[in-house]
Amino acid sequence: MGQNLQVIVIGGGAAGFFGAIACANTNTDVRVTLIEAGRKLLTKVLISGGGRCNVTHHCFDAAQLVQHYPRGGKALRGAFTRFQPQDTVNWFESRGVKLKTEADGRMFPVTDNSQTIADCLLDTANQAGVKILTGSPVVAVRKFNLSAPNLKGGFEVELKTGEVIKGDRLLLASGSNPTGYRIAKSLGHQIEPPVPSLFTFNIRDPRLQNLAGVSVENAHIRLITPGKIKLEQTGPLLITHWGLSGPGVLKLSAWGARILAENNYQMSLLINWVVGYNLPTLNQDLLEVKSAKGKKRVLSYSPLALPRRLWQNLVSFVGINPETTWGELSKKGLNKLVEELTQGRYQIEGKGVFKEEFVTCGGVTLKEVDFKTMESKICPGLFFAGEILDIDGVTGGFNFQSAWTTSWLAGQGMIKEGFTIHPK
Repeated sequence: MGQNLQVIVIGGGAAGFFGAIACANTNTDVRVTLIEAGRKLLTKVLISGGGRCNVTHHCFDAAQLVQHYPRGGKALRGAFTRFQPQDTVNWFESRGVKLKTEADGRMFPVTDNSQTIADCLLDTANQAGVKILTGSPVVAVRKFNLSAPNLKGGFEVELKTGEVIKGDRLLLASGSNPTGYRIAKSLGHQIEPPVPSLFTFNIRDPRLQNLAGVSVENAHIRLITPGKIKLEQTGPLLITHWGLSGPGVLKLSAWGARILAENNYQMSLLINWVVGYNLPTLNQDLLEVKSAKGKKRVLSYSPLALPRRLWQNLVSFVGINPETTWGELSKKGLNKLVEELTQGRYQIEGKGVFKEEFVTCGGVTLKEVDFKTMESKICPGLFFAGEILDIDGVTGGFNFQSAWTTSWLAGQGMIKEGFTIHPK
C-alpha cells in the first residue's frame, strides 16, 4: 500500500511541511508534492516569537491543553492523545533540535533562532523526498471520481501558470489565506467567517497618556458584553502608544474575537489594576492608610504595588489635588479613587497588531472533519491541517501545537485505511 500514491499539499507553512513530512516518512513509496504560492517558505515560523519561534507549550496533559483553545478545544481533545507537545519535543530533538522551557511554559529552540526550526523542517522534507514548488499560486482544485466503487477518486490542482497537477489525496494547509477557504468551499465545505484573533486594543484615554512601556504584573480585565456572556482575563498588561497589550489583552482578544468583530472593535473594558482587591476591601485598606499616613501626599505616596506614573495618572484623573494629603482626602475622593483602581472603565476604539504575528478565528467547520485522520466528511480524499480549520489558541505556542498535531494526523491519515491506488 502506498505504491505510486500521489499526495498534494497546498501550503508551505508549518502545517503543510509537517503534514508532508509525516506522510512521506510513514510510507516511502508515497510521492508528496508541496505547493506554496509565495517565493518564501515557512514565513510565519520565521517571524514567530519575535524571531525565536515559540514551537509549543510545556503542557503535556491533553485535558489541560485544550483549555487554551477558544475554538477547537473539544475537537482537539482526542487528537492530543495521539500527538501532543511531548511528541513535538521528541520529534524535533530526534532531528537534532533541542527545545527549552521558559518560566511561563513557552518552549523555544535553545538557539533562540526560528531559522533553526525552519531549517529542520526544510532538511527533513528534502530527506523524505518531498517535492517543493514555490511561487506557484493555486487557482482551482477539481475533484474527479472514478466509476469503480472501491476507488476514492482524486484531485486536479490548477496553478496560475496553467500547469495541472493530479493527486490521489489533497491536504489543505493554507493557513488563513482566502484561497484555501475558497478551495474548501468549492469542495463542499462550510466556512465559519474568519476574523482576527490575538490582537491589541486601541484605547485613547488620558489615564494612559505618556505611559507607553509601563507594565502591570497582574491586572484583571473584563469586556462589557450583552446578556450572560462573560469574557474576562487576569494577567500582565502593557501600556502602549496606542492603548493596551500584554498577555492579558491577547488572551481576552482571542476568547472575545467573534464578539469584538461583531461590535466593530468598539466595546467597553473594565480594568482592576489591583488584583486581590475589590471595592470594599480596597476601601478599607485605604482608610487605614488615611489614618496611618495622613501627612503624606496622595499623589506621591502609593500604598499599592503599582507603577508610580500610573498611580499619579489615576489620582489626577479622579480630581484629587496634587497637594492633598491622605489625611485631607475626602470620603468622596477616596471612593472615586477606589472605584478607578478596581473597576475603571475604558473604551476600546479598534484593534492593533500583535507584532507581525496574526491568528485567525474561523475557518473550515469542524463538524465536517474526522479528527482521527483529519479527512473531510464531505469530500473523500481531502484532508485539513492548521489554521485553515476553525481552531485557534491563545498566545504561548498553542497555535503551533494544533498545527503540528493536525498535520501529523493528516499525514498518517492520507495513507491509512487500505486505500486502493488509482490507476495512472
